[in-house]
Amino acid sequence: MTDKRHWGPENGRMSFLTTLRAWGDERLTILFPHRQIMFRSEARLSCLNLTPRLQGAVAGVVLMFGGWMAYTTGSMMYHEMELAAKDAQIADVRVAYRSLLGEVADYQKRFSGVVRNLEQNHAMMLDLAGQNSKLQKDLKSLKTSRKERAELESARVVMSEHLSDVESQMQSLAERNFSLKDDLSTIETDLQDALTERNTALMESTQMRRDIKMLENKLVSLEEQENSTVERLTEQSEMFITSMEQLIETAGLDVEDLMAGDEDLVAGQGGPFIELQSDGRPAGRLKAKLQNLESRLAYSESLQTVIRKIPFAVPLHGYYVTSKYGKRRDPKNRKWAMHYGVDFGSSPRAKVFVTAPGKITFAGWKGSFGKLVEVDHGAGIKTRYGHLSKISVKKGQTINFGDKIGVIGSTGRSTGKHLHYEVLFRDKALDPMKFIKAGRYVFKE
Repeated sequence: MTDKRHWGPENGRMSFLTTLRAWGDERLTILFPHRQIMFRSEARLSCLNLTPRLQGAVAGVVLMFGGWMAYTTGSMMYHEMELAAKDAQIADVRVAYRSLLGEVADYQKRFSGVVRNLEQNHAMMLDLAGQNSKLQKDLKSLKTSRKERAELESARVVMSEHLSDVESQMQSLAERNFSLKDDLSTIETDLQDALTERNTALMESTQMRRDIKMLENKLVSLEEQENSTVERLTEQSEMFITSMEQLIETAGLDVEDLMAGDEDLVAGQGGPFIELQSDGRPAGRLKAKLQNLESRLAYSESLQTVIRKIPFAVPLHGYYVTSKYGKRRDPKNRKWAMHYGVDFGSSPRAKVFVTAPGKITFAGWKGSFGKLVEVDHGAGIKTRYGHLSKISVKKGQTINFGDKIGVIGSTGRSTGKHLHYEVLFRDKALDPMKFIKAGRYVFKE
């Protein structure tokens, strides 16, 4: 009996999917070999199977999480740029505010000058009024003298010798009277002008007071807006500082010790303590808040300077861990020993990259480490890269993050090609995996 099989488009698609699935399982098996975790509780033995698919799923979740963290970091950097732009706007507003204060002070000086002129004009008016009253009395006295002269006409012969003197005196008084009348008319005109100027000055003063009140209201509104902006920027700075401090602590470092060991940040300071007092001006509180924001931004910049020196990255593009940090069985004699680094496996000719910018302090053969490169990153942090087959840098060379320093190898005391990677803080070895795990919040896996 002949077995006839018909291969249609649907059977071809099924065969392709089966082949693709088998190829994917094969790749997963290469990347994530089957592992078993044994648990023993008293007389009971349990086994947890880690299939390649399960390991691949976990790796995918980790990759997605790393991508999300990279996006978050990018957003933080964008907000930092916005903070810088806001700082520039605040500086412009402060300059405009100082200019407005200067204009208000000029208006107050002009108003005081006008008031002084009015007071002087008022005193002059009172003096002129007294002189006018005296002139009126002198005129009445002259009229009385004329009447007495008519009555004493009979005695004109006796007083003829004195008549010429009296007439001359009268003529002088008349001229003086005319002169005083002209002066009085001029003074009255000046007084009218002074009153007109006084009224004009009063109107201008009222308008100036209104303008000053409007300016004060605008200044209060501007101060409130600036206070809100400064408070928001301060809060964002505090959040950014907290995230950076958590990042440093996740790597196993103390923030204060790390910053104290950075020679770029330590500087001599001194002098007596004088507490900052508000100057009583409308912008006094804003000035204090701006100074607080400035100090937090300076601290944030110091943290960023230190973080750039921390090795958060992995020294290989593709890797797997062959030996962790801490207590382990020696690969040669199988005795218990302390391992102060992490061993990474990779392809036979994998390139090794520096995990943070720094300066090469050693490049050559160093006993059991074989070919070794040591990098000083500053702030007391160093990294070591051992068992290299080739070294691409020299002692004293300054390198940037991600620069190639050598090729993976098996020189020195080694059982096969791998990279021995160490992180030291003040010559004390730390677990490099803590730095790498902390770096997952900054870099993609």
